[in-house]
Amino acid sequence: MPAKGLAILVMFVLVFGCGAMAQASMDWGMMNQVSITGGRFFVSTQSIENEANPDGRIHFGNPGSIAFNYGRLLTTFKIFGVYAELPVAIYPRMDLNTYANQIPKDIGALFITPSVRVDMFTTDSVNPWVSVGGGYGRFREAPELNFYGPNPGATGTNTGVIQFGGGLDVWFWPRWGARLEVRDFYSGLPDYNVDTSVSRQHNYYVGAGVMHRF
Repeated sequence: MPAKGLAILVMFVLVFGCGAMAQASMDWGMMNQVSITGGRFFVSTQSIENEANPDGRIHFGNPGSIAFNYGRLLTTFKIFGVYAELPVAIYPRMDLNTYANQIPKDIGALFITPSVRVDMFTTDSVNPWVSVGGGYGRFREAPELNFYGPNPGATGTNTGVIQFGGGLDVWFWPRWGARLEVRDFYSGLPDYNVDTSVSRQHNYYVGAGVMHRF
């Protein structure tokens, strides 16, 4: 059997075999979940309004990031479970670049968005889910410009945030599992010192990590 096929088979056995064990011994007194995931944020390139330079756009790095989550089961309905959750996501530093020396060297961000999550097959060991909510975001703008000199603009910006997300939880043991998640923290803009083609931006987070329930 090719190595790729063998790896897929092993993963299948681990997910559904270990997951079945987790389901069989599940204690439904465990209403709370916490998770931590690591991943990256992605922001699409933005055009600078009335810019005459050859490349009048802001380019964004894809920084290593971390996200935390607390969820509590509110109710179940047939195969669905409804959770109140609190996603918290952070990227300390996202590098910025553009042709002219106009924008901050980098930005950082914190997003806190109370949400509602709906799990499918909530009594099973493999749970696809979707989430929606909204809350608060805080951007940190670097005190220096992208090439040289001090940043004349703000070095801290508050914003409202809407959160949309989806993912997959796999419970390998009664209390421990793994999470894959994709979330969009749709926010206002940091202070880029320039006018861009948008008034809000999508901050896409993709991450994977571990979960614990109790």
